[in-house]
Amino acid sequence: MAAIEVSNLSKSFFVPVRDAGLKAALQSLVNRKTREVQAVKNVSFTIEPGEVVGFLGPNGAGKTTTLKMLSGLLYPTHGTASVLSYTPSQRNKSYLRQMTLIMGNRNQLIWDIPALDSFELNRAIYRLPEAEFHQTRDEFIELLDMKEIVTKPVRNLSLGERMKVEIAAALLHKPKALFLDEPTIGLDVTMQRRIRAFIQEYNQRYNATVLLTSHYMADVEALCKRVIVIHHGRILFDGALSELVDRFKAQKRLVVTVEQGMVDLSRFGEVVSQEDGRITLQVSKKEAPAITARLLNEFPVSDLLVEDPSIEDVIEDVFSQRIGAETDTAVAA
Repeated sequence: MAAIEVSNLSKSFFVPVRDAGLKAALQSLVNRKTREVQAVKNVSFTIEPGEVVGFLGPNGAGKTTTLKMLSGLLYPTHGTASVLSYTPSQRNKSYLRQMTLIMGNRNQLIWDIPALDSFELNRAIYRLPEAEFHQTRDEFIELLDMKEIVTKPVRNLSLGERMKVEIAAALLHKPKALFLDEPTIGLDVTMQRRIRAFIQEYNQRYNATVLLTSHYMADVEALCKRVIVIHHGRILFDGALSELVDRFKAQKRLVVTVEQGMVDLSRFGEVVSQEDGRITLQVSKKEAPAITARLLNEFPVSDLLVEDPSIEDVIEDVFSQRIGAETDTAVAA
């Protein structure tokens, strides 16, 4: 049985609309105008138990709205959602004990007391057996290297330290479904790696199902074999991360350093950048081996690097292709 099943899920909001100025403000008191905004439009997908799936898209794509519907914070306008065989919008107590929603830079811990005290509060809320709670707490403290920080008031912690204790607090009841909304936002590279390693370890130990949104593609590449790309509330792609690259970006980048300084390599491919004898070319993946051989034969190359396209570039291509297709359709109509 699937851990998460979503069918034609949609969410609309009605937002007020008025012109600037005092006159328009007074008119809106008696004649309020609104417009409908569709944050999510007929989204459907299925996630199996234990899967870690990346949920990607630009700001305003509908990612957070979808996560809030799956966690029961928002009621869908249309469609259905099932998580762990529960309907999230019903907010069944048994369901709430098996899921968690973690949002980067959003605090749930009390600032003026140590994290350990907030952990105790969560134990009471979820009615966790003391022995089990202490075992889980100590396990998380070790995995996240938090021994020196859990006794400090939360307000005295750095952003990275605070994020570690926030994640630990959210997982003390060992949920089976994790909705992670930008969990590493604003953190340095070292802390991002620590959080990613912990999420991966938690997933493996407890077979938890994870739906992750992130603008850091390193998070997605490290944790997710499958990605769902959403834009303007609609799903553009759902499949393997490697398939996304192959499907939307059949190109390679060649970073060439030439001993004699700047040379014109535009006949070999698209010149992306060039600086201090270092030239970056974008070429067809099929032609990359032949072009590489020609460069080495025709120029005094001191260094040559062949790179796959970055995931950021791939996602940008997905968006631009879809937007271009929608524009062509509109023009044709």
